[in-house]
Amino acid sequence: MKAAVVVFPGSNCDRDVAVTLEEVTGTKATMVWHGETKFPQVDLIVLPGGFSYGDYLRSGAMAAHSPIVRAVKDEALRGVAVLGVCNGFQILAEAQLLPGALMRNSSLHYICKDTGLRVERSDTIFTNAYAVGEQVTMPIAHKDGAYFADDETLDRIEGEGQVVFRYCPKDEHDGDGNPNGSCRGIAGVIDETGRIMGLMPHPERAADAALGGIDGRRLFESLTRGLH
Repeated sequence: MKAAVVVFPGSNCDRDVAVTLEEVTGTKATMVWHGETKFPQVDLIVLPGGFSYGDYLRSGAMAAHSPIVRAVKDEALRGVAVLGVCNGFQILAEAQLLPGALMRNSSLHYICKDTGLRVERSDTIFTNAYAVGEQVTMPIAHKDGAYFADDETLDRIEGEGQVVFRYCPKDEHDGDGNPNGSCRGIAGVIDETGRIMGLMPHPERAADAALGGIDGRRLFESLTRGLH
């Protein structure tokens, strides 16, 4: 599996994703600068976490109009898989490649902690190494991570199976498990084609046992299976 990782001014998880991809696939990812206008031939494009363009205007709003995101749209139309993590999810929503929007956390504070997630689907290219209903742990690190959509959109994406991950309590002390006030606890969604996914938690930060957990590694393992 050949992958490209987009680098924006303010990206801070691009190298983490690249390291995880190389460890899982055995192949180095290509780093693509935001000012580029095309990609090499790849199977997967990753928009990583960080604070693209300093999160001016809205998180992801400026990046959504960068030259490389126009190329992301072109590649997605050709069927190339696209994964947006945290800021990458915000960019995909701003670019209207995914439904909904990412709003300010209900606490109005930046949150950085491990969170519980429930796998809602295991039949996608992003989740085939998980089981439906399985509870996993991945960290979040964001201030604008509350997923929002109107009720009609929420009903539609729920009905069409576009909700892939949902927040859940990590332990008995975690309340309702919804750390940021996301509508219906939504943490990750896919588009109608099943080839584009946005996820607020960071799987690349949960891909090495030495760093505290490997639940996120299986997302990348899923992609190696799903894209072959």
